Amino acid sequence: MTRTAEQTKGRAGRLTRLMPAGPSTAARTPFVLLVVLLLAGGLISLLLLNSALNEGSFKLSKLKRETTELTDEQQALQRDVDSYSQPDALERRARQLGMVPGGNPAFLNPDGTVRGVPERATAGPSPAVAPTPEANAATTAPAEPSPAAPSPTATSTTPPPTSPGR
Repeated sequence: MTRTAEQTKGRAGRLTRLMPAGPSTAARTPFVLLVVLLLAGGLISLLLLNSALNEGSFKLSKLKRETTELTDEQQALQRDVDSYSQPDALERRARQLGMVPGGNPAFLNPDGTVRGVPERATAGPSPAVAPTPEANAATTAPAEPSPAAPSPTATSTTPPPTSPGR
């Protein structure tokens, strides 16, 4: 038995000479590769996330700018509507179209009877707008209808002027 123990010592001795004397690096290599891959993956994912956030930020600033421009445009349009809705502007435009202020209105009751006496609208002098030839022709319309058959609307032989593009 001493011989086999010596042979084992000899074989073990030779095998120990073939193996490196320091700690094994084979177990460290997969761990180091795993750490490097995790760090590289994290860095790439952070770069992608940062790019996506920057893109969203650019879109947000563009949308804010468009919102500001549209708000300004909406306010300008609202100012235009308000200026056209003023009573003097409405009266001026109505006179340009040949309209005249109405007289006393008449109302129909639910049973079909008329309450009030309707009057024909007549064009009076306008201090703001000089009368046009169309407005003068409208005032020289045929005689008023008889009071037995009152007309709630004024009729004219000349059609009212139309504005271009409308």
